[in-house]
Amino acid sequence: MNSRDALLGFARESLGLPPSADVELSAFSGRGSDREYFRLRWDQDQSAILVHYDPKRVENAYFADIARFLREIDIPVPRIFRHDATRCFVLMGDLGDTDLWSLRHEPWPVRRAHYQKTLAIAHRLHSYCDPDFASRRVRLMESFGPALYRWERDYFRENFVESLCGIAMEPDFSRQLELELSGLAERLASSASSLVHRDLQSQNVMMWCDKPFLIDFQGMRWGSPFYDLGSLLCDPYVAFSEAERQDLLSYYYGLSKHDLDWNAFQSAFWEASTQRLMQALGAYGFLASVRGLKHYLMHVPAGLRNLRMAAEKAASLSMLQTLCRQCEKELAG
Repeated sequence: MNSRDALLGFARESLGLPPSADVELSAFSGRGSDREYFRLRWDQDQSAILVHYDPKRVENAYFADIARFLREIDIPVPRIFRHDATRCFVLMGDLGDTDLWSLRHEPWPVRRAHYQKTLAIAHRLHSYCDPDFASRRVRLMESFGPALYRWERDYFRENFVESLCGIAMEPDFSRQLELELSGLAERLASSASSLVHRDLQSQNVMMWCDKPFLIDFQGMRWGSPFYDLGSLLCDPYVAFSEAERQDLLSYYYGLSKHDLDWNAFQSAFWEASTQRLMQALGAYGFLASVRGLKHYLMHVPAGLRNLRMAAEKAASLSMLQTLCRQCEKELAG
């Protein structure tokens, strides 16, 4: 049986369709994921999404159970019809093709409303508190902490600074940068922790019936909620004016319990944004250089510009600011 037959067989079996049912199978292309996505169509107006994942990446196997958990706590995500852990298949509801990214050219009042709804959902996730969470037996990836933050900045240096920009840092500069970024990691790790999506950017928020739904949340874990805010509001895929970004950040702040004053809240946001943007630029370098997905290079200028902006606004990351300027110079040359 070839892979297409296996996919169709699983789909028919899961949906209760007879072998004679005409099911159309089409693949999504150009994704930076190690998962294969397919859209199934049958009975003219019926559709679903089928995912075939690589079990070597542990978080892939967590997706279905996390989705069920999120639906239980009123976080809008796709409905899971079936998960076959043996064959590494997930069949879930189809939320269409409209994400926040595809709406990036809409007038600001339209975009603002969509982002406010998304931020309200993010706040609901970040506010989740259950002392008996362990009893739910929802498997999550390692929580954010010094080790994961270090991995992200090493990922940035190796795949973006060294590989993509071709910069070999002087030993003294490298030591000072590491001291600065390890201090950033310590501050982030010591802040209040919540459930975070971990990749809350515009292409991972689907708009269905004018409502946001989160996808690609298999990397969900405990960490700083500001990491998610940085992912969404400093997203290299979407341009915001400074006033628009402040408007949305203020909206989220209005939903919070005000444990931090506004200035401290903004400072925490910009620091977490620098961490997130280092991870994103490292991913662009890896996907382009190692996976051959060159289209990710088009997002590098915006990502680097946002990283420099965030480092400047954080006001405690002078070495990172210098490195950003060096990277911009190398890429421009």
